[in-house]
Amino acid sequence: MQKTITVKHKNIKREWFLIDAKDEILGRLASKIAHVLMGKHKAEYYPGMDLGDYIIIVNSEKVRLTGNKYKDKIYYRHSGYMGGLKKASFMEKMKNNKSREILYDAIKGMLPKNKLGRKMIKKLKLSEGDNHIFTAQKPKTIVL
Repeated sequence: MQKTITVKHKNIKREWFLIDAKDEILGRLASKIAHVLMGKHKAEYYPGMDLGDYIIIVNSEKVRLTGNKYKDKIYYRHSGYMGGLKKASFMEKMKNNKSREILYDAIKGMLPKNKLGRKMIKKLKLSEGDNHIFTAQKPKTIVL
């Protein structure tokens, strides 16, 4: 009879990965990143623990959408007050250099909606352009 082995917090090995978002499709990239942030790519995966790795994303402004979503996709947010609905299209956000916000929201939406999900999203590091400040961590470049 085999015993189920659970990983202790002190035994969790976290790695750093570098992903280039250039010419990647937004939703497909976000789902693969969420998969790594949750730790589902590891054999020790357990839904109640944060076993995921750190991810650095560069070139977030070069992410793309399929079909007519580039023109038609609209992001909504509400202030909480009457008449406080704000709208912004994908094109407007890209023009206003909000590409990191677009990618962040897409990935966050694919993580659990609880304390664990809020802990997982903190391991995501986004940057525009080819440069990032995490060279000391020696991230491994992966292609998704």
